[in-house]
Amino acid sequence: MIKVKNITLILVLLPIIDSCAESVGINYSNKFISYGGDNSLDIATWNIKWFPQNGQITLEYVTEIIEQLDLDVLAIQEVDDMAMFDQMLNALTGYTGYYQSSWFAGLAYIYKTDSIVINDIYEIYTTSTYWSAFPRSPMVMDMNFMGENYFIINNHFKCCGDGILDFNSESDEETRRYNASNLLKEYIDTNLSDKNVIVLGDLNDDIAEAPQNNVFQMILDDTDNYFFVDLEIAHGNSSDWSYPSWPSHLDHILITNELFDELDNSDVQTLNIDEYINGGWNEYFQNISDHRPIGLRLLFNP
Repeated sequence: MIKVKNITLILVLLPIIDSCAESVGINYSNKFISYGGDNSLDIATWNIKWFPQNGQITLEYVTEIIEQLDLDVLAIQEVDDMAMFDQMLNALTGYTGYYQSSWFAGLAYIYKTDSIVINDIYEIYTTSTYWSAFPRSPMVMDMNFMGENYFIINNHFKCCGDGILDFNSESDEETRRYNASNLLKEYIDTNLSDKNVIVLGDLNDDIAEAPQNNVFQMILDDTDNYFFVDLEIAHGNSSDWSYPSWPSHLDHILITNELFDELDNSDVQTLNIDEYINGGWNEYFQNISDHRPIGLRLLFNP
């Protein structure tokens, strides 16, 4: 079975004395373990809250965190400043990125240039017909890793609501997320039915809710073809949930059956970076984000 556990990286971010500091500086013990590895496809999703929410300080924090996590692909939500995003890419060693739009704070990818080969990046469901379901159009990355082809679909669903699905109201937030999840399933079933697909992002709803109000129920019921790898986290202790402010678990990673065989050699983690920052959650919340990343590691033989 897939292994779900707390992140083992040990981070201590030095407190920032003033905004003119040259670097936030991340110090770590000799037991530091980054998330990525040489024989694994390491992917994470991270809503970084209207990046950069605290300007240059946020940029420096996020740059150092990305370098230490050592991910192959990072799917980001809520990029608000393209110039600052480009500045961060220029500061990262061995990474590049893609950023499409700042509409409602845009979606983006950051990926390793020596392990990821990009075939194409494009958006789906872009026309006005789908704006209710998708206030931000899903962003598809068609990529190769170690000779295998993968499709990563980055999302940021509509927020808020009362937790109750109201099919009589097309403006109901839960109904909009229900429509979005089913449209994604329809797209994959129609266009990517035999591909390695990973759907991820801030989906703004709980995959562990009761069926009558679960906006992902059609996907959850299709166990032959789909699996939320973070389902155990959603059913687990709130200390590992991705959105501590509520608290709730809103950020998810979904895989298709072509990747089911990889589950025995994989793990998924909430990357509780805030637990290793001087100042804890308050420092993280003020200078980095209100969401924690969720990571998936697919292990391969050397």
